[in-house]
Amino acid sequence: MLLPGVRWFFRRRLNRLIDELNKRLDLRLPPIALTKRRVLIDRLMYDSKVMHEVSRFCEEHDASFEIAMNRVGQYAEEIVPAFNAYFYFRIGSWFSKTTSEMLYDVRILYADREHLNQIEKNKSIVLVINHRSNMDYILLAYLVLRSAALSYAVGEWARVWPLQQAIRMLGGYFVRRGSRNALYRRVLECYVQMAVEGGASQAIFLEGSLSRDGKFREPKIGLLDYMMRDFDVDADRDILFIPIGINYDRVLEDRTLLLDAGPNAVKRSGLTAVMKSFAFLFKNIWLRIRGRWRNHGFAAACFGTPVSLREYCQKHGFDPRKATREKRVDQVQMLAKDLMQDISRLVPACPVSMLAQLFISEPDREFSTKVLGEQFSLLGNYLREQGCPVISSAETDETAMQRGVEHLLQRRLIAFTGDRYQMVAEERSMLNYYANAISHWLEPIESDKKST
Repeated sequence: MLLPGVRWFFRRRLNRLIDELNKRLDLRLPPIALTKRRVLIDRLMYDSKVMHEVSRFCEEHDASFEIAMNRVGQYAEEIVPAFNAYFYFRIGSWFSKTTSEMLYDVRILYADREHLNQIEKNKSIVLVINHRSNMDYILLAYLVLRSAALSYAVGEWARVWPLQQAIRMLGGYFVRRGSRNALYRRVLECYVQMAVEGGASQAIFLEGSLSRDGKFREPKIGLLDYMMRDFDVDADRDILFIPIGINYDRVLEDRTLLLDAGPNAVKRSGLTAVMKSFAFLFKNIWLRIRGRWRNHGFAAACFGTPVSLREYCQKHGFDPRKATREKRVDQVQMLAKDLMQDISRLVPACPVSMLAQLFISEPDREFSTKVLGEQFSLLGNYLREQGCPVISSAETDETAMQRGVEHLLQRRLIAFTGDRYQMVAEERSMLNYYANAISHWLEPIESDKKST
C-alpha cells in the first residue's frame, strides 16, 4: 500500500528537477537519458544488427538461440548505463565541483568561443580529449556542468563495488578494451550508435588509456568507427566533435604511471587502483582538516573549434555506409589523427611543465632565481607565439613561476642550495614526464638545434 505513494513522491521530485535542468542547461537532457534502463536493454538486444550477429554466432558455434540471447543479455546489462538525473546533478555535481576545486586551481580556456556558442540544439556532441589522469573524468564533468550531462566509456578497471554502480548512475558505460568477441563488439557498436543518435553527449579519450610517459599515444579508433560506421551524411543527426586539451601541474597517479611504463611493471587490479585513489583523497581531506594541506597547482582545459562529421565527410567525398571496410578504416584513422592534432594544439602549458622543460633541457645547470625567471618568461613568450595557451597567475608570469617552483620543491623534484635551483638527478624521469606534456610545442626548436 505504501510503495506506490513512495514511488510517486520520488518521481514527482525527479520530474521537477528534469524540468528545471532543461531550462538551465545549454543542451537539454535527451530522451534516451530519461528512458528506463530495461527498455534500452530490450531495444539493444533486439536490434536488427544484433539479431543478425546472433544468427551468425549460432551457425559458427553450433549454439542454440537461447544460449546466444543469454550472452547478448549479459553484454547489454554490462554496457547500458542506469542514468539518474538526481544522482548526476545533485551528488555527482557536488562531488566533481568540490574535488576539482579542492585539489587544483582550475582554469578553463577557449580557442574559439564564438563557434562553441553557436552550436545548434539538434547536434550530437562528442568531446574528444587527451588522457592525462583519471581525474580527467571528474574535471571535465565539472567544467561542462552548466552545459550538458556527459556519458563516458570506462574501462573494466572500474567494475568494482561501489564504483561500478555510481558510474552507471552517472551515465557511464563499461567497455572491454581489446575484446575479440564479435558478438560483444556488435552489441557495443549498436549501443554507441543508439546513444549518439539519441543525442546523448559523449566524452571519449582518443588515446584509449593513460599516457605513461606524458607524450601523446597513437589514437584508438574503435568508438570513433562505431559512431561513423552507419552515419547517413544526408539524413542522420549531425555529430560535432569538440577537441579538448587538458594538462595539470600534478597528475595524481604520476609515479604509478611511470612504474607501469617500466620493463618490470606489475599489472594492478581495478580494486587496487580504486583503493589507492580513495586513500589519496582521504589523505588530502585529513591534511586540510589539520590545516597543513596545499593544493596541487593548476588544472587547465582548453576547448577548441567543433568539427562537424557531416562537413568532414562532404569535404573528403566520403560516405561511411557505402565505403569498403578498408577505405572506411583509413578515413576514420585520418579523422582520428586530425582530431589528435587539434587536441595537441590545445594542451595548455602549466608552470610545472614549463619549469620541467627548462631543467630537462640543461640538467646540470644551476639556475639563480633571476635567470630562471628570465628563462621562464622567454619560454612563455615563445609558446604564446606558437599559439599555445599558457597558464599564468592573475598577476604576472613571475608569480606563476614561483608557484611552480614551490610545487617542485615540495615534491623534491628540484633542490635549492644557497641561491641556486637544480634538478634532482634521481627525479629526471618524473620531470621528463611533465616536460613531455608540452614537448610537441618545442619541436621547431629541437629541429633547429639538430640542423645547426
